[in-house]
Amino acid sequence: MSEAVIIVAAGRGTRAGGERPKQWQDLAGRPVLAHTVAAFRGAERLLVVLHPEDMDAGLALFGGSVTLVAGGASRTESVRNALEVLAGSGVETVLIHDGARPLVPADLIDRVRAALIEGPAAAPALAVSDALWRGDAGLVAGVQDRAGLYRAQTPQGFHFEPILAAYRAHPGEAADDVEIARAAGLPVTIVAGAEDNLKITWPEDFDRAAAILRARKGAQMDVRLGNGYDVHAFCEGDHVVLCGVKVPHSKGLLGHSDADVGMHALTDAIYGALAEGDIGRHFPPSDPQWKGAASWIFLDHAVKLAASKGYRLANCDITLICERPKIGPHALDMAAELARIMGCDPTRVSVKATTSERLGFTGREEGIAAIATATLIGG
Repeated sequence: MSEAVIIVAAGRGTRAGGERPKQWQDLAGRPVLAHTVAAFRGAERLLVVLHPEDMDAGLALFGGSVTLVAGGASRTESVRNALEVLAGSGVETVLIHDGARPLVPADLIDRVRAALIEGPAAAPALAVSDALWRGDAGLVAGVQDRAGLYRAQTPQGFHFEPILAAYRAHPGEAADDVEIARAAGLPVTIVAGAEDNLKITWPEDFDRAAAILRARKGAQMDVRLGNGYDVHAFCEGDHVVLCGVKVPHSKGLLGHSDADVGMHALTDAIYGALAEGDIGRHFPPSDPQWKGAASWIFLDHAVKLAASKGYRLANCDITLICERPKIGPHALDMAAELARIMGCDPTRVSVKATTSERLGFTGREEGIAAIATATLIGG
């Protein structure tokens, strides 16, 4: 069945505090709404309902990847607006989800979809497990039987034409889409909800959501791989600096900085794993302050940038390509120096060398090339 997803995010959410509506506030470095939309990545059609004042922000955040719909004065009106956008499009089922529920699990969404194969409507919920009281003037006025009571969640799913007709026929407001469906006589199947699927309502809910995200990140390892390549020509001199080690040689290496070809390749490999370009993006050769700079400055920056994004080095492998000088006697010292700069165990760093069998510019001893691979782990 063809499906559309409607994410309702037009409210102002004043109970959550903050200068902006809760769906636009930060959660682990991204707006709450960005997390919510990401949970439905891959949907055939995705509509996001926004307050008219937030349409520019929505366009900046999502570009053309979603359809933006202007919301109304109430949630009911906002959902109705989105359903009308879909009218006549051939959509067979629709999932309607609160923008302030950014942590909805994929298996919960799948349970709602599966239930729609058998019935016209389905919604997730959690059975009430706590004792329920009725209160009056700050005092307990009675006890409410919790048997058969549930905490409603979203996404609430429906066959499209029946829920569109139900919304068109409903005369007033409703707490949620299930209320409107039931008013139209549609049976609604209850599927298992999830405690993680919290709705951000109060200021402390941001901390709860952030904790859930951290726990998920710890359970899901994010592995990134980057490659680097660099070349420097020989020039007059009496030594070369390779992977941070001064190696005596009859020539030097020509470069804007200290021309450490091995460290440059490794630095670019780390930037590549982060999708952060190369050394030239962060330290432009046109900037005179980097002339003759020590290459450890670049590598240190790349490693710290990785750490700021939640990544650590799993391992790296550098191959120096040259006829001379001989790298073998210095390889362990090079690995140790790179490990010192990066703050990692030397067993995570490999430095080795090869020749090009007298072929090409390295074979003619016109310069040195280096290739590097770096693996970063997030979580």
